[in-house]
Amino acid sequence: MDLFLEGIIKAWQLLISLDSEVLAVTLLSLKVSGFATLLSLVLGLGGGTLVALTDFSGKRALVSIVNTGMGLPPVVVGLFVTILIWRNGPLGYLELLYTPAAIIIAQTIIATPIVMGISIASIQNLPTNLRLQILALGASRTQMAWILIKEAKLPLLAGVMAGFGGVISEVGASIMVGGNIKGYTRVLTTATVMETSRGNFDAAIALSIILLGLCFGVNYMLTVAQQRQRPR
Repeated sequence: MDLFLEGIIKAWQLLISLDSEVLAVTLLSLKVSGFATLLSLVLGLGGGTLVALTDFSGKRALVSIVNTGMGLPPVVVGLFVTILIWRNGPLGYLELLYTPAAIIIAQTIIATPIVMGISIASIQNLPTNLRLQILALGASRTQMAWILIKEAKLPLLAGVMAGFGGVISEVGASIMVGGNIKGYTRVLTTATVMETSRGNFDAAIALSIILLGLCFGVNYMLTVAQQRQRPR
């Protein structure tokens, strides 16, 4: 208990002192995970809407693959991304390994199935007659898709929160592809692991509290936006 209290005190000291390293790590975490979430939103929402509104052979198999991907282990993603961008790998010439871009790629792969799976379920859960009514009023299929997305915005925002939560808190892929380089690829989760391995539990607890605060702050803003759209 004393150790946890020391961690809280240290976290407060780091915040009020505006420690440059902690601020850099926190901002990089927000930047990397925020950009990965944005990319996963574009890919997952677009792909999920397309799958939900299209009938084709193998649709159930594809949805099953997407749903399986929602629980994709980050270390597995980290492994395959590392192989892909390794110096002798297919994309090694891009020199992405141990860069923030590599972390963004890995986190995007982790978050996209989450957003896509929730998007498919959200769009499919809307009444089928709603699509027919929209088309009967003269809307194009693109306009229909946009209207359906707006109708399903409450669960879709939950998908965004789930995607962000999945990447801001992951550590395995970030270490494997980013390398935890100080001042360059070190994020809150990898910094916490490093401090724990060194036995600096107070610093690790402080970083964990900052991470939890960051998660709460982002999710609170998304929740406010979500609840404003709730029917009264």
